[in-house]
Amino acid sequence: MSHIVALCGGVGGAKLAFGLAQVLPPQDLTVIVNTGDDFEHLGLHISPDIDTVLYTLAGLADRTRGWGVADESWNFMAALGRLGGETWFNLGDCDLATHVERTRRLHSGETLSQVTAALARALGIGPAIVPMSDDAVRTVVSTTTGEMPFQRYFVAEQCKPVVTALQFAGADAAHLAPTAAAALARSDLGAVIICPSNPWLSIDPILAVPGIAAALAAGSAPVIAVSPLVGGRAIKGPTAKLMTELGLIPGVAAIARHYAGVIDRLVIDGADAADAAALPCPALVTPTVMAGDAERIALARAILKWVL
Repeated sequence: MSHIVALCGGVGGAKLAFGLAQVLPPQDLTVIVNTGDDFEHLGLHISPDIDTVLYTLAGLADRTRGWGVADESWNFMAALGRLGGETWFNLGDCDLATHVERTRRLHSGETLSQVTAALARALGIGPAIVPMSDDAVRTVVSTTTGEMPFQRYFVAEQCKPVVTALQFAGADAAHLAPTAAAALARSDLGAVIICPSNPWLSIDPILAVPGIAAALAAGSAPVIAVSPLVGGRAIKGPTAKLMTELGLIPGVAAIARHYAGVIDRLVIDGADAADAAALPCPALVTPTVMAGDAERIALARAILKWVL
């Protein structure tokens, strides 16, 4: 079996990563995860997208909320609120343990890659889960009300401000994580799959890390993106809103243009089948809405059958 690399953001990307993990042998899948959303909060290193992928692949994710751990309790946040602490970013009691352990390991000298691998092993996850970089890259959102860190825009402001531009602070000086670089350089690399994560907020930070775009361009393996839009609408998150604010018409054509020069093929939902012929790259039309495990696995199988 050829090795598969998935580029992944949070909830939507994690769903496809789960499907791929059910279909592929563990040693044949590497998931490279966005860390542009990472930030320090209450003295802890928070890695929201990495944790969403970890919890999803471990079967621990809260499927109702779409983030965090299922059956979570909130005693810590309640106590923090009574003390007048910051409560705008929710940390459940079980989730809090992940951030405490990550921060402890980072302070002891481990890299984010090493910490992530250790957490994945502890949770019984077989595929390699890898941060895009061990260096700090932080998404900064420029809005009509000023610049703000990503989590302030996404959580505290609930994506309400109008976005005018995005920056990935630290990207120019960052290095691709060693395990990620090794996966992309494998002689048996069969395909790189860009999961249905927000192209601007979740995938662009990964592509901004020096070396990864060159590795994708230099490799012989096809690069396939899965559109996060269905019928011009996002299943979850601010993708369509963001596109409109950046002067784009939400739809698969804009997704294809955004990834021009990076991808060889695009996966789109049947709701967008009429647009397939006009796309600048070959398209696979297949159901992309992943309501449950069966749909996640079916999409993973359809993509793998198409490219391998």
